[in-house]
Parts: sequence; structure tokens; C-alpha cells
Amino acid sequence: MDALSIISQEHSNMWRLATTLDQVASDMEAGAPLEAAFFEAALDYISQFVDRMHHPKEDDFLFRLLRMRSAEAADILDALEADHRQGPENLADLRAKLAAAAQGQLTAPELAVAIKRYTTGLKGHIKTEEKHVLPLARKVLLTQDWAEIDQAFRNHSDPVFGDQAKAEFRDLFHRIVSLAPDSVGLGAASVGNLHAAAAPAQPPVLLKVQGLESCYGRIKALKGIDLEVRKGETVALVGANGAGKTTFLRALSGVQPISGGSIHFDGDDISRLRSDKRMRRGICQSPEGRQVFGPLSIEDNLRLGAYTQPKHQVAGDMEKIFAMFPILKEKRNLPAGTLSGGQQQMLAIGRALMGRPSMLLLDEPSMGLAPLLVEEVFNVIKTLKAQGMTILLVEQNAFAALAIADRGYVLETGTVTLTGTGQELISNEQVRAAYLGM
Repeated sequence: MDALSIISQEHSNMWRLATTLDQVASDMEAGAPLEAAFFEAALDYISQFVDRMHHPKEDDFLFRLLRMRSAEAADILDALEADHRQGPENLADLRAKLAAAAQGQLTAPELAVAIKRYTTGLKGHIKTEEKHVLPLARKVLLTQDWAEIDQAFRNHSDPVFGDQAKAEFRDLFHRIVSLAPDSVGLGAASVGNLHAAAAPAQPPVLLKVQGLESCYGRIKALKGIDLEVRKGETVALVGANGAGKTTFLRALSGVQPISGGSIHFDGDDISRLRSDKRMRRGICQSPEGRQVFGPLSIEDNLRLGAYTQPKHQVAGDMEKIFAMFPILKEKRNLPAGTLSGGQQQMLAIGRALMGRPSMLLLDEPSMGLAPLLVEEVFNVIKTLKAQGMTILLVEQNAFAALAIADRGYVLETGTVTLTGTGQELISNEQVRAAYLGM
């Protein structure tokens, strides 16, 4: 049933976008200016996503097989497929209203009403699928049905379901987030690029942790953790507050003393190595809470991330960060403390990347961000993963983290209680009940 997890994740993405459109529309009703470029980017994403990816999956596989297995599915599916057919026309009507508003022929509040009417329909469609269609699919579809559906979703060479199409949608979403007002996005005037290169195949173990223990006074925070990360892997570490996730990353970085066990990185024992030497070996961390240097400029923050690197490559690396996050280039001379939370998170990730990490440690990168920015953070992580970067991701948003992870570990009170592939953990009933709210 991997396909249902993918569909639900896509529903979450569309729901976040609809919520963001509602918020920007409400701002226009309150007197904010028309954000024409943002709305154009959002409608492009919906058009491409709906017409090329989401609806073909449902119509050609899920809905077709549901009609074969259940007589009660017909009425619901008839209404949903009618929505699918009507969708392009509704979107074209909204584009026409946006063009009229941009030319002064329609007021911003009138456009806001049309946008909210559209998003209400979109959210209602998603609710129907989540509450009725997906539960029915779990109940009536047979093993061979799921094999057919999942095979289609896993076909990486397919132009609709494959990696190239997914990369295109990441770039479209990146455009939306860049152009969105900084109350909900990054507030940039220009759009960067998220380009992915081919990832290496089945490389060796880069990080191996055995029996790791760490204490705060008499309180043992980590209790014999075993964990490994291969080169090019994205590994998620999930768990509740107080489980020891941040302590574990701090122990890997060398800023939290360990009281037992060992840490091997790229074949060498670094258990007693100072934190600065670990950073020089390629362990770079984007910390919880971002922790940018507020009084310093954005450019200086990025330069500090590259303090171990040869000076001749710093300018080129900084331009790569600016290409990913153009808002940082636009504000490069401003104090980092003047940035919004989402902009600071991009700066924190960029600062870590300036160290040219062999392994990137990300500690709660989506914490406290608006829904649209949460999705953009995971878009960035997906792009870095596709480039072959090794990532250890600590994240309370367990579903999103496990959905992009090759493997995952569940941490409870300083102990690893479960491990497996990301999809195995998403499907695990214990994990779904404890961390996914299912």
C-alpha cells in the first residue's frame, strides 16, 4: 500500500498550498497588494500537478480498481472524477480573474473571494478522498491490485510518476515559496533553482555508532545507541520531545560529551576528537532553532560556515547557496536577525552547506515554520538527497521525515526501539499510532 502513503503526502502538499492561498487572499481583503507572480506560480503548480501527476494516478489505477472491487464506490468516484474533468476549466477561470485583477479590471477583494471559493472546493475534494476513498481502498482492494498500483508509483522511468517529473514539481514548488509574501514564504523578488545530480549506488558505511551513551549529570540521556549511515543515504531519527534526538546530534558533532560507546566516521574512530576537528572532517550541522548570528550580515554568516574551507572556493560556494535561496542574495548585507523564521532556516542550512559537508546533520529544520515553508524545507532536503549528499535528519514531523528517508530509527527515552526503511516505519502500526496520528 505504498501508493496510499504517496497519495496522502500529495494531499498534504496540496492542502498546505490551499491554506497558504487562503491566507494571502485574506491579506488582500485586509488591504495587502496583489501578489500576481506568487498566484501565477501557485496556479502553474496546481495545473501541472493535477493534470500531469495526481489525477492520472488516481483515475488510471486507484479509481479503476476500486470500481471493479466495490459497487458502493461508484457514486463517490463519479463525483470525484467529475471534479477532475472540471478542474482545468475552474483553474482557467481563476487565471482569467487574476489577469483581470492585474490589469485593474477586478478588485483585490473580488479576486480573494474567487480564490477562497476555489480552495474550498479543493479542500473538500481532498477530504472526500481521505475520509471515504482511501479507507475503502484499504478495505476492498486485493493483493494483486496493490501490486499493480504500487508498481506504477515505483516506476522511476515513467514520465508521469518518475524522478524527472518529481524534480520538475519540486522546482515549481520552490518557485511558489520563493515568491510568496514573507508572512507565509520567503518573500523573494527572484526565483532560484533546485538542481539534482545523479546519486551514487550502494556506497559503504560512512557513520557507525555503537553503544553510544551520554549523560547530563546523573541523568543518562543516551542509553547504548547503535546506528549507521551509508554514504549518500538519508536517515531519519524520529521520536517525541525529550527522546534524546538533539543530544545524539550534539554528541556526533562533539559538543556533547559521551560517556560510553564509539563513533566511527569514514573508517576512523572520532569518539574523542574535538568538535572543530570533526567539522573539518566533514560533519556539518544545521542546529535546532537555527541559531544564526543575528548582528552579523547574512553574507558573514555564510562565510563563517566556510571558515575551514580554502578561501578561493568560498565565493563560488556562496553563489551556489544564493542560487538555491535567492532571498539570501537579495538581503546579503542585512543583519541575519532581521530575517523571518523561514529565511533564517534557509540561512542555517546554507551555512552548513558552506562547510562542504561529507555528512549533513539537520536538527528539526521544519520547527516553527509556516506550512508552505515546511514543504519547501523538505523539497530542499530531497534535492540534496538526489545530489548524493549524506543526511542525518532529526525531525518531529515523523511522516514527512520517514517519507523521504532511505531508513529510519525511532528513539524513545535515549534508546532505539525500532529501525527499518522509511516506508516500513510509516506502515508500522506502533509508529503510526505514536507519531503519525493514525
